[in-house]
Amino acid sequence: MKKVIPVLVAIVLIFVIIAASLGMKLMEKYSYSEERADLEEYFNLQSEDETGIVLQDEILEDKALFIDGIYYFALDTVHQYLNERFYEDKGEGLLLYTTPHDIIRTDIGSTVFVQDGAQQEAGYVIARYEGETLYIAADYVKRFTNFSYDAFTQPNRLQIYTQWGEQTMAEINRDTHIRYQGGVKSEILADVEKGRPVMVLEEMDTWVRVKSDALIGYVEKKRLGNMHTEMMEPVTDYEEPVYTSISKDYKICMAWHQVMNANANATLPDVVSGTHGLNTISPTWFSLSDNDGNFTSIASVDYVVQAHQMGLEVWGLVDNFNDAVDTYSVLSSTSKRAHLIEGLMQSAATCGLDGINIDFEQLTPETGEHFVQFIRELSIACRADGIVLSIDNYVPLGNTSYYGRAEQGAVADYVIIMGYDEHWSGSPEAGSVASIDFVEEGIQKTLEEVPAEKVINAVPFYTRVWRTSGGEVASDAVGMNAAERFLADHGVSAAWDETTCQNYAEFEEDGCLYQVWLEDEQSIEVKLNIMARYHLAGMGAWKLGFERPAVWNVVDGFLYG
Repeated sequence: MKKVIPVLVAIVLIFVIIAASLGMKLMEKYSYSEERADLEEYFNLQSEDETGIVLQDEILEDKALFIDGIYYFALDTVHQYLNERFYEDKGEGLLLYTTPHDIIRTDIGSTVFVQDGAQQEAGYVIARYEGETLYIAADYVKRFTNFSYDAFTQPNRLQIYTQWGEQTMAEINRDTHIRYQGGVKSEILADVEKGRPVMVLEEMDTWVRVKSDALIGYVEKKRLGNMHTEMMEPVTDYEEPVYTSISKDYKICMAWHQVMNANANATLPDVVSGTHGLNTISPTWFSLSDNDGNFTSIASVDYVVQAHQMGLEVWGLVDNFNDAVDTYSVLSSTSKRAHLIEGLMQSAATCGLDGINIDFEQLTPETGEHFVQFIRELSIACRADGIVLSIDNYVPLGNTSYYGRAEQGAVADYVIIMGYDEHWSGSPEAGSVASIDFVEEGIQKTLEEVPAEKVINAVPFYTRVWRTSGGEVASDAVGMNAAERFLADHGVSAAWDETTCQNYAEFEEDGCLYQVWLEDEQSIEVKLNIMARYHLAGMGAWKLGFERPAVWNVVDGFLYG
């Protein structure tokens, strides 16, 4: 027996040690961690001035700044999430904000004083540079933007809302913690006491993703009670600006009149003689002439008077086709834009123009934001004088988003699609100028950004005669009659191609392949039928004089059908 007792004691001790070990492991597994998360790291804050941003229920990579008691957003943050209409002119040190009727200018670094009743409060810097980045005071952004923000400290962070709707809420039913992840071993983000409301973002089996004081983490489901839905309180102190537009009570039927010199203005009666249904003409009169915002003009008062007598509105075209002009230099300067706009409006008033048509092509991506600001500012002047502002745009394929079609649709009267040049002069391959799929896709993509009642689709009155020889591709743009004569002179007949919805012909001669996708009454009619299906504001055409008279019978069907 004496020999057995030590063995039993040893066995008991072994079990005790095993039990203790298991108990410690169970405690380690199921006990609640008291380790706290580094909230500076949670928001990835790199300096004392940096401030985290929570937009709706998402923590942004962008950071705000907290300087001298004022919160500031980087301009890129403002553009991406809050308001695209703030404009920075680095050269002239200006921050601009354009409303439907005014351009609000602020010198970067200047101070504004806030008036509260009879008491003038301390001022703050509206916009300031930190390094190369422009920051705008959150309260200044809020003057022009529908959003709310709440600020929290330790660390500095902002909760921003731009949308308000129904939200699930709950109350903490026992003092607990919000943890970084769902699990008792996860780090603690914040302590939450009994009775505190939290916003419920996502429910899981035992944990719930919640938000409180702009901290997003997890709470055990058993710690939540009184779960219910309630409507968030929206911002009510902001009034959305109203951009009034000129909208005709008829379908626009516009065509460009290419006027190469002042004497060519006399061709107006000839180019419109065979037309019917035409109600708007756009002569190519104005062209940027230098980098200071000046332009050449071959405008004619007599032309406008004569056009009006014919029942035509006149929208004078402005282009940037002078290779000696750097369009970026003109449009990126606030003073140069103002000079250009003043000159255009003076010309419009002198000539009695009904509208201005902007045809700025081959803009670089860097020029895009300045072009859009130019359109905003020009729209103010046109709105004040009651004249139509229309903008010419490429078919929105490839990288042309920087033309800002959505903003054009908001501030201008008409957005015109140049629904051609699918294959262009210098194209590496022969092809249609405007196949039906190309045209329809251009309309569809434009309508994603611009309302149909502001969209005009322009059709080509021209055809390209393609020549391919020895791997080299070349073409000539010709009118409808000239293209038909070319085929007839070579004894070739065109046949309908269902893919492009055009009459197509090809032949070889002296080792050269000739190809022609005709624009004629049939092809134009298919395009107009597509345009009617999308209820567009009207049609345009490049250019007068290239069409056959019979085309206007097809146009009548679009306008009055």
